[in-house]
Amino acid sequence: MNRLKGFVYAAKGAFLLLRTESSIQLQFTLAVVVTIAGFYYEISRVEWMIQTLAIGLVMGIEGLNTAIEKLSDFVQPEHDPKIGLIKDISAGAVMIAAVAASILGLIIYLPKIF
Repeated sequence: MNRLKGFVYAAKGAFLLLRTESSIQLQFTLAVVVTIAGFYYEISRVEWMIQTLAIGLVMGIEGLNTAIEKLSDFVQPEHDPKIGLIKDISAGAVMIAAVAASILGLIIYLPKIF
């Protein structure tokens, strides 16, 4: 029963992210677009695995970034350079994952387009 509760809480968190955070909404939209592209270009099973992993990685790190930002704002509502550094590092992690996912997308789709 505790695992079911944990899943319900996690699903609630994912829904809250999708409903309230524009960065996650953008990532979700991009995920839908590349998923449609995957069906259109009939990507291989391995390409599906890589694409799914990349989407999950970016969206998961984006969720963690949002949590870090919310916690930082709760702990220190006033401007604080140390909190700003923490937020910048967290956003940087999202950027690294997004760049890596973009490169993977280019590796998968450029040969199919050209």
